[in-house]
Amino acid sequence: MSAERRIVQEARDVAARAHDGQRRKANRMPYFDHVIGVAEVLADAGLDDEVIAAGLLHDVVEHSEMTASEVRARFGDRVGDLVAAMTDREEIAGWEERKDEHRERVREAGREAAAIYAADKVLGVREARSGFAEMDEAVESRLGRPLDLRERTWERDVAMLRSFSPPIQLADELEDELERLRVDRARSPSWT
Repeated sequence: MSAERRIVQEARDVAARAHDGQRRKANRMPYFDHVIGVAEVLADAGLDDEVIAAGLLHDVVEHSEMTASEVRARFGDRVGDLVAAMTDREEIAGWEERKDEHRERVREAGREAAAIYAADKVLGVREARSGFAEMDEAVESRLGRPLDLRERTWERDVAMLRSFSPPIQLADELEDELERLRVDRARSPSWT
């Protein structure tokens, strides 16, 4: 196995342990399935193995005992920087303010961080759609935030991804997923 492929396998193993037993909010799927999905989107977009490894690890600092310095020591500066860019700053109290700060930090981190961010958001909207299909607007109780607020946040994410020149290629896919969620909600008898 090449050194490049080894980093992906090692990141996969670390992510599997870090997210063992965890579930996503929107649709209760295993958290590990989410990070695998992010890595697959990145691979399909032609990104290299270090970016794919960072995609696998993008939530380990937020959702496990692993620290950013441990990621950096184990996987190197580039992967460490990408994971750090993907880590929400929980010390920012307001959800919307935290998301705005995170989006700006990702933009400043560059195209590779933005690609991971986009893949994460594409999967997040798909998961929201899946949760919505299961429980309609009641999915908001799982998400902890109204879908209208999340949609506005995802719209700002699309705008940030399009601010790059050329735009991050996953921006269109995120916008398509967001439109599908809007259509799903508009067709729902409980939508007002």
